[in-house]
Amino acid sequence: MTKSDIVERVAKEARLSKRDVEKLVEVVFDSIIEALNKGDKVELRGFGSFRTRERKQRKGRNPKTGAVIEVPAKRVAYFKLGKELRELINNS
Repeated sequence: MTKSDIVERVAKEARLSKRDVEKLVEVVFDSIIEALNKGDKVELRGFGSFRTRERKQRKGRNPKTGAVIEVPAKRVAYFKLGKELRELINNS
């Protein structure tokens, strides 16, 4: 499912214009991104939560040449399923 599929489905179910729903979806996604950039956790009850984790600097290898390279430290986003969603997925 893509973002445009979500927009189309919400527009149909809510009987709103696609333009309004597209703006709404953009605002929701932008809000999640903004919160994660600040280091906040985003929790959607029954669905799951988005968080960021710090990855330490590490040594890696260039698969083509085999040369050792330094992979810099970075923050990565991850998603943890909520209990209700996990049960719905596993029971269907």
